[in-house]
Amino acid sequence: MKRIVRFFLLAISVSSFPCLLQAQSATSPKFDLLLKGAHVIDPKNQIDRVTNVAITNGHIASIDDNISNGEARKVVDLHGLYLIPGMIDIHVHVFPRFVLPSGAPPSEGVQPDSFSFKSGVTTMVDAGSTGWKEFPEFKRRVVNTSKTRILAFLNIVGAGMGTGNDDNVAEMDANAAAQMALANPGLIVGFKSAHYGGPGWTSVDNAVKAGNLAHVPVMVDFGKITPQRNINVLFADKLRPGDIYTHCFSGHREEVLENGQLNPAMVQGRKKGIYFDLGFGAASFYWFVADPAYKAGFYPDSISSDLHMKSMNAGMKDMTNMMSELMALGSSLQDVVKMSTWDPAREIKHSELGNLDVGAEADIAVLRLENGHFGFLDSAGARRYGTGRLVTELTLRKGEVVWDLNGLAAEDWQSFHYRKGPFYSNGAMR
Repeated sequence: MKRIVRFFLLAISVSSFPCLLQAQSATSPKFDLLLKGAHVIDPKNQIDRVTNVAITNGHIASIDDNISNGEARKVVDLHGLYLIPGMIDIHVHVFPRFVLPSGAPPSEGVQPDSFSFKSGVTTMVDAGSTGWKEFPEFKRRVVNTSKTRILAFLNIVGAGMGTGNDDNVAEMDANAAAQMALANPGLIVGFKSAHYGGPGWTSVDNAVKAGNLAHVPVMVDFGKITPQRNINVLFADKLRPGDIYTHCFSGHREEVLENGQLNPAMVQGRKKGIYFDLGFGAASFYWFVADPAYKAGFYPDSISSDLHMKSMNAGMKDMTNMMSELMALGSSLQDVVKMSTWDPAREIKHSELGNLDVGAEADIAVLRLENGHFGFLDSAGARRYGTGRLVTELTLRKGEVVWDLNGLAAEDWQSFHYRKGPFYSNGAMR
């Protein structure tokens, strides 16, 4: 009799087990992470309001005003802050060279993860540090090892930037450059012509030739101008719609004329469809150029840093500082977010980036807008005051918190489960 009762009870428990699983499944959270109550700005999807963003498996799962806390395993309160897509810096130098030609200056490249996340940047585009000869090493050593998404403009000089070959026309092999780009679609987003000071237009012409062969844009860091080689000819005769003119407020190429007025060639270039990128750098952003440009209604299409060893601690500092500087000139918060997210994504033809599409990788920056009296520097060290300053509070890359300035996504230490031991610190070996 006892055996019959045990069998009966076992049968009941087994038969009811699927129902138990269904009940547990119905009550388990459907989101991994809920970012609650931030003012979300997503230019692509025309979102500009306070709402909630939910993340599952490293992707945007939902943007909705009515997501409850119980629907997520973890909730981060972001009231009073701004949530935007992870930012895209399309002009950086992140290839530190270990071996340099004799007589070449020290490498100016930096390690990307050391600078990206703390300023809300989740994608960096190296702008011509390498040519086709060194690109495989760059891919192996930088692209494949960085948490930051790394893309590249390939230098038309095969030996790359900083090797003393900027004027060496023998290094400007458009066919070899194009073949390398075609072998790395999406990773190589275009070609770079930079610092050329030789005769004629060899650097630009070969970069455009390679761009035509590989069907990608060209970024031009224009070298020394001459009576024959200037931005009037560059925009009218050399560059194509969709090509990018970086260092647009440098003043080195007569972007502003001697009378203090914006060069009409800049306006004509924009009408043609050329993009104008900030490329702040160490010596490429000046108030005396930016101010008349803004007064003429001419703003950058994209904000980029030209990050390298000489620029990182000067006027440029980081992405949020540059955004704040353009706000001091008159851009709105919405303007500078667009210049740092959706517009650069379009320039490099990566429409899956720079937005908060449901299903997209959860690359996100959370910013605090501070109001007060702030000083901002240009490349000469000249100061201009502004009333708003952006600070990166939180950065997520593929749904993972990779920067958390004030521990918004962290657990209080008194309830935190430490993994203790002499060789461990927060669960990792010291």
